[in-house]
Amino acid sequence: MRSLAQPEVLRNAAIASAVSAVLCYPRLTLWSNRIYPLWYLEAVLLLGGTVLWSFVFAWHTKYSGRPVFAWKIEPVPFVIASVGGVLVAALLKLFGDPQLRARNPEEYPQDVEQWVAMTLFSLVFTQLFLVFAPFAWLIRLVQQRAVAMVMTAVFGMVVLWIKNDASKHQFPPSLMIGVLGVRLVVGLFSVYLFLRGGVPLVWWWELLVQGRNLIGLVAS
Repeated sequence: MRSLAQPEVLRNAAIASAVSAVLCYPRLTLWSNRIYPLWYLEAVLLLGGTVLWSFVFAWHTKYSGRPVFAWKIEPVPFVIASVGGVLVAALLKLFGDPQLRARNPEEYPQDVEQWVAMTLFSLVFTQLFLVFAPFAWLIRLVQQRAVAMVMTAVFGMVVLWIKNDASKHQFPPSLMIGVLGVRLVVGLFSVYLFLRGGVPLVWWWELLVQGRNLIGLVAS
């Protein structure tokens, strides 16, 4: 736990959280039925993000031996991320989105402005919450990379299950099984990319996946 209190860790976490909170602001403005003011939501993101980023900066490199931000990405991981992103985007566009959009249209952008806001939120907070922070915490806990990868992916499945359980439009069992399977594969692949190329490579792959919605908006 001493790693969390190191000045460098706290400084990096505070900076990353502040940037994340700013980039999340457009998404919060689109939340029409929010019950809390924007300043409160931004404060929660700032404080919560600082804790989550502290996990990442304190433990990821120490226990995985890989950098958090790798700006010089090797060609092979970049190609794998690019092909994987395009493939997943195509599969979701063809088989997943039609059913999911019909049940939860609010989860999909209606114009380019919404796409930008939702994509930024996914990049700087969703990936932090589902991939970066839990993997850093779990690899410190179990100190086995493969086990931490699987546990991180399972955590994403649990979050999805809880979200669906609280939704007014719950998925039928058959669709829920498929969505959980996709979440498992996506979670494992995201952690793999995190280990091979750090945060930027995960962002690149997620940007490609989210790009499927932008193509539809531009085309229309």
